[in-house]
Amino acid sequence: MHEMGIALEIHRVCREAVAGRGPGRIEKVRVAVGELSAIEPDLLRFAWEAVTRETTDEGAALEIEWHRTEQVCPSCGPVPDRAPGTWLRLCPSCGGPLELRGGTELEVLDLVFAAEDDPPGPGGDEPGEESA
Repeated sequence: MHEMGIALEIHRVCREAVAGRGPGRIEKVRVAVGELSAIEPDLLRFAWEAVTRETTDEGAALEIEWHRTEQVCPSCGPVPDRAPGTWLRLCPSCGGPLELRGGTELEVLDLVFAAEDDPPGPGGDEPGEESA
């Protein structure tokens, strides 16, 4: 399952992004995952739990922002709704070939890191936020 490798890389990138902040833990990571990335969100969440288990980041939330792929006809414009995972080759209106736009995303958007010496925020225990 390549989701395990992806989860390991997400964890590595996040840990690298906060390396200079001292001891602490990752609280939350938000990633963009595109429909064409061949990543199954539920499997990625499961892999993330396995990767962070028994580490200082155990229990860190992984939020996945799903990006659908849009099919577009150069003549007619975007093709309205299609069933998830189905692909039309030709425009249902004019018969022209369709283009695919978007859906290849796979990136860490941001993360929340709680340093051991972070004071509580104004509304309670608000950890620091980093952008990766």
